[in-house]
Order: sequence, then structure tokens, then C-alpha cells
Amino acid sequence: MPYQTDEANLLIVDDLPENLLALGALLQAPGIRVHQAESAEQALELLLQHEFALAILDVQMPGMDGFQLAELMRGTERTKHIPIVFVSAAGRELNYAFKGYESGAVDFLHKPLDAHAVRSKASVFVDLYRNRKRMARQLEALEKSRREQEVLLDELRSTQAELENAVRMRDDFMSIVSHELKTPLNTLILEVQLRKLQLARGNFAAFSEDRLRNMVEKDERQVQSLIRLIDDMLDVSRIRTGKLSIRPSRIDLAELVAHVLESFAAQMEGRGCTLQLQQAESVVGVWDAFRIEQVVANLLTNAMRYGAGNPVQVSVGPCAEGAQIEVRDHGIGIKPESLARIFCQFERAEGSESSAGLGLGLFIAEQIVKAHGGRIQVESEEGQGALFRVLLPLNP
Repeated sequence: MPYQTDEANLLIVDDLPENLLALGALLQAPGIRVHQAESAEQALELLLQHEFALAILDVQMPGMDGFQLAELMRGTERTKHIPIVFVSAAGRELNYAFKGYESGAVDFLHKPLDAHAVRSKASVFVDLYRNRKRMARQLEALEKSRREQEVLLDELRSTQAELENAVRMRDDFMSIVSHELKTPLNTLILEVQLRKLQLARGNFAAFSEDRLRNMVEKDERQVQSLIRLIDDMLDVSRIRTGKLSIRPSRIDLAELVAHVLESFAAQMEGRGCTLQLQQAESVVGVWDAFRIEQVVANLLTNAMRYGAGNPVQVSVGPCAEGAQIEVRDHGIGIKPESLARIFCQFERAEGSESSAGLGLGLFIAEQIVKAHGGRIQVESEEGQGALFRVLLPLNP
């Protein structure tokens, strides 16, 4: 790209038009624009409109003379840095030059003017002006580059922090997954080994109808645990890629919740928890039945896991936002500093005797509720249990 030369404005002030004409012709050159003023007042107007590389002022003018104009220029922020050259036809004995330098002039010329000297001096100040503008642009570019680098550095720091967090989450995830998957698998392997041992010994009495039924039930529970863990991991993957499917249909929320509670009754009883459906008002809306069942199941699993064997109450019915489901436990509760992150991935409550699971249940529940246009609220105090409230619009 070719270098663009800055246009330089020159100001000449003289009360005689012929002097302005002659000086203007002398200074005219490519990249230079000469502005003429016949009085100090006209000069002040031009100074407010343009940026000048040099001002050449006639000393002796009617009204405001050149020295007074120079003092005004030096007292104004916009014009105080403009180089001033005085021109006078008066004799040297009047000592105008000294007064001119006192007024802030950089040079003093006597008439008749030397054309070569005028051009040379103007050229020096024009070059200084252009160099100053060039340096200002370079400084501005450097400052812009510095700001951009700071932004990039902040982004890099943020990315690094995100990557480090992702690595930590991956390590935590792998640790949790390996532990959680091993639990049902180890039980299954142990059961298989015991059966192989019985078969090797020819002890077929160990496979009576009642024992076989118990074995199958145990196997089924372990397989269901594995399926649940794998489904949770798949759901997280779908959520991350925006592929969590919602297939809404018209359903009664009270019937759906009652069905989920019925399927959880045996598990709750095994944990010593009493499951109570306190209130179930019919409320019909358009939701994905499978996904809402998943939400309720995750909340019940959470209540069973951290409820310390205490009763769990569930209610369902209409509300201002459409429909609501509440699940209340009386367990260990949630610390205040943990409330903000309980819906995060791999987040599990501290201080519970059983922290089984991947720590994905509440995260998945919240994402499903959000996909329906709803929200989940939680109220809890440490040691006082927790209340989870699901709010759903009737037609998401």
C-alpha cells in the first residue's frame, strides 16, 4: 500500500491582500493547503475550523496585531502548539523580533522576504507536522495492538482456566464412572462366580425356584443400575450437543407422578424411607411423559440418597406458572455455599453416607425442565433437609 502524505494546512495573516496573494503563491505546493486571513478575527475563525502545521503572522495589523493574536493562540489548548513565524516590514531597531519570541514565536522574518528562506522554513515545519502525525498514528496503532493483545491474553487465560477445569472434570468423571460401574459389575461377577462354583460341585440344590428368583432379581437390579448410569452419560452427551429429544403429548401430571412413586416404593422401603404423596391435584398439560418421569425419578433418587432414612413427601398440582411438583426430604440438607452448584455436572452432596451415582441426576433434571420452558427451585438448610420445586408451563 503506497504511503499517504498528510495534507498540511498553513495559515497566513496579513491585512494587505497583495501580501497574502504573494505569500500564498510562494507557499503553494503539493500536499499543502494555504488559508488566508486579512485580520486577527478571521484568523481565529480559521483556527477553530482547521488544524495548522504553521501560522505566519504579520506583526502590524489594524485592531488586533500579530503579537496579540499569538498570545491568544498560546493561551488556547487547541492552538497553543502551532508554530508561529512573525513577518514585519519595520526596521530591526524596533526590536520586534525580541517581542515576537516573547509571544511564543519560533522565527521572525523581515520584509522584503527571501523566497528561498520562506519555502525552506515552511518545509521544515510541514515535515515536522507530518512526522508528528505519523508518530501519533503509530502510537495509536501500538496502543490498539496492546489493547488487542491484552484481550487475547485474557481470552487465553480464560481458555486455559476452562481447559484446566475440563481436565479436572474429565478426571473426576473417569474416577466416578470407574467406581460406579465397578459396583454393580463386581456384584454380578461375584454372583456368576458363586454359581459356577456351585455347578462345578454339582450342588444343584442351590438353584431351587426361590433361590433362582432371588438371583434373577439381584441380577436385574445390578443390570438396571448399569443401564441407569449409561443412560445418564448418554443424556449428558445429548445435552452438550443440543440433541436432547422432547416429544410432548397431553398428559395428567398427577397420574404420572403417582406412577413414578409406585415404582419407587420398594426402593424407598429398602432404604428405610417412607414415601408419601401428600397432595395430588389433577393438572393436564403438554409435556414429554418419559422426560418428566426422569425428572421426578432423579429428584426421588436424590431424596432417597441424602434423606438419611427419613420420610420423603411429594406433592403435585397447579400453580401460577402452570404446574408444580415438590419433593421434600428431611436429610442432611445442603450447605449454603453448595446451593449455587448442585445443578452442575458431577456435583454430589458432601457428608452423606452414600454418595453413589455420577452426580448427574440434578443436572439432567434441570436441563429437561429448561427444555420444557420451566425451572427448578431449591430451598434448604444444612441438617434440615431440602425442598425441590419443579415449575412447568402447561404448553411449553
